[in-house]
Parts: sequence; C-alpha cells; structure tokens
Amino acid sequence: QVQLVESGGGLVQAGDSLRLSCVVSGRTFSRYTMAWLRQAPGKEREFVVGIKWSDGSTFYADSVKGRCTISRDNAKNTVYLQMNSLKPEDTAVYYCAAGRFSGSAWSSQDYDYWGQGTQVTVSS
Repeated sequence: QVQLVESGGGLVQAGDSLRLSCVVSGRTFSRYTMAWLRQAPGKEREFVVGIKWSDGSTFYADSVKGRCTISRDNAKNTVYLQMNSLKPEDTAVYYCAAGRFSGSAWSSQDYDYWGQGTQVTVSS
C-alpha cells in the first residue's frame, strides 16, 4: 500500500506561483510513476504532469507546458509541482497519484493510489 499526502494549495491571484507537495509513504515505489491530476467543478479529472521515480523523466499535458514543473526529492520521498503564471482556468482540486508502472500515462484510470487532494483557486 502507498499513502500520498498533498499540501500547498491555496488562493492566489492570476500570474502568481504556487508549489504543491506530495509526501509518499508505504511500499517501495522506486519503480512507480507519480503524477499530478486536477479536477475542476463539473469537469472530469485531467492529467497535468507525471514523473518516473526511477530516472526522473517527465511528461506534461500541453495545457501546462512551460508553466509547470514536476520534480522529486528521493531523500524526502516527496514529489513537487511548481506552477507559475497561474490562470483562473487552473482552479481545481489537485491530486497526487501513483501508478504501479514505470512509464508515461495520461489517464486517471492508469493510476492506483491517490491523495486526498488540495484546492488551488486562482482569482482574476
């Protein structure tokens, strides 16, 4: 079993930056893929960005390329999502997820473990 705990959400203004954190605990996850997904009110959960824990390679949704960066800290068992130039359309609950595979995956159905989510609200 893997446990994920997100933090760092909040209310910001358009153009601001925010960094989300996801602390990972439980079973060995060095072969897992970690990701951030988000869900806005009335919309389906959508993929934002992912990272292979083994080698740190990343993959991004087109909507956030150039504005978001995912990283991991092996010593702290933590995955980060740095978001810059935030827009009102980035408002959503952001979820950290882990998949029992090592590769790229863009569907929420590919991921096996989920955090409780953290709210990000961007005002215009």
